[in-house]
Amino acid sequence: MTEIRVPTLGESVTEATIGQWLKKPGEAVKADEPVVELETDKVSVEVPAPVSGVLSIITAEEGDTVELDALLGEIDEAGAAAAPAQPTNSKSESSPKAANGTGADVEVVAPSSGESVTEADIGEWLVKVGDQVNVDDPLVSLETDKASMDVPSPVAGMVKEIRAQEGDTIAVGDVLAIVTEGAGASSAAVPAAKPAAAPAPASTSTDAGKLSPAPRRVIVENNLDANRIAGTGRGGRITKADALAAIGTASAKSDAKAPVVQRDLEPTEERVKMTRLRQTIARRLKESQDTAAMLTTFNDVDMTAVMEARKQYKELFLQKHGVKLGFMSFFVKACVAALKEIPDVNAEIEGTDIIYKNHYDIGIAVGTEKGLVVPVLRNADQMSLADIEKQIVDYGTRARSGDLKLEEMQGGTFTITNGGIYGSLLSTPILNMPQSGILGMHRIEERPVVVNGQVVVRPMMYLALSYDHRIVDGKGAVTFLVRAKENLEDPQRLLLDL
Repeated sequence: MTEIRVPTLGESVTEATIGQWLKKPGEAVKADEPVVELETDKVSVEVPAPVSGVLSIITAEEGDTVELDALLGEIDEAGAAAAPAQPTNSKSESSPKAANGTGADVEVVAPSSGESVTEADIGEWLVKVGDQVNVDDPLVSLETDKASMDVPSPVAGMVKEIRAQEGDTIAVGDVLAIVTEGAGASSAAVPAAKPAAAPAPASTSTDAGKLSPAPRRVIVENNLDANRIAGTGRGGRITKADALAAIGTASAKSDAKAPVVQRDLEPTEERVKMTRLRQTIARRLKESQDTAAMLTTFNDVDMTAVMEARKQYKELFLQKHGVKLGFMSFFVKACVAALKEIPDVNAEIEGTDIIYKNHYDIGIAVGTEKGLVVPVLRNADQMSLADIEKQIVDYGTRARSGDLKLEEMQGGTFTITNGGIYGSLLSTPILNMPQSGILGMHRIEERPVVVNGQVVVRPMMYLALSYDHRIVDGKGAVTFLVRAKENLEDPQRLLLDL
């Protein structure tokens, strides 16, 4: 058997949701043929078959949230023709099961969700004592420091007992609940050792309470009605993509007749326990700051020359190249020229070594509704202004539609981010590790400056260079920023390679 596992999804991505299985157990697959589609908050990606054979088992269902390197399924290289007789979701096998006779009590235990994960928190109970459940119905959501996951029912029957409350920390193998196999709706419920959690919020239906974490979180946070969302997952299950698509429809209907809500005059506050995932994110951000000796230096640039060039040639440029001439191509070229002079800013630390990059792959930060993504311009030093503008337009379009590929967002040597499009006047951008430099652009603002002894009004922009002081000295950082400024204020320097 060959395992299918969750691949690396990007430097800042730690989990994904099963979007759609493209193959069913028992179907033949070829090496590198897509078998399952994963969805993250930034991109969708297809996972290919590592070998040729028959998909023998699926261990994660559509809508499930899985962490990096989690087991998704297995392929039988021997090529067995028939699908396995047991249920395709092997998660049900992880629970110890009593005899198959009607009325047998079956323990639901906390499964293992990774080699380094030994405990989890009870996030939310999706059922209560006395509820009828089917095989693989989600019973409870668990939260670890890496991901959220649902624990399914190993059998069909009635929830007899719940042994852990929401917020409790449990270890792998602990008994979470007891399900009486085959028990009918009229069977009396045995009192639980601990009271069951409250039902799902009123804004969603009972079925919505049994959704997987990813779509359920979107539905609850946006006050959507799960009954009005058409599920495209297996068996009509609502996926994360279905829930996200429903947000726009709901907003459009509510905007026209949104009621005016009278808020209380006195302030209110709510204390909520931070999830294990949020704790990990906070810890890793702090570790990133502790690892790199980040420092930011500033300068300003007179954008007159660039703006006049755009004004003079914008129509001709559009006619010839089919794309508008923007600011970003000038900044990319100016930064590449500065990187060639100050190679430390284009380097990174690996252990006790410094790796100098002799190629210039510039990451361009692109804002989307789902968050910030950073696609990379490969070999930007060899690209023309038109090539850069075309690539940026393509990246921006596909970023907003979620069609960027993972390989298009990996391996950059330097990053440019433009907060000016949101109105930012000044900021200190955070390094895109393991890179040692990032340039922050800001809004263009007319300000009085002194030119040749005269006070004149010019379109000015503040530039911010954040850098890793372990590699880049202050002199190198300031020189880099000065060179970028000179190249932008006099673009002819780029043509003359000065």
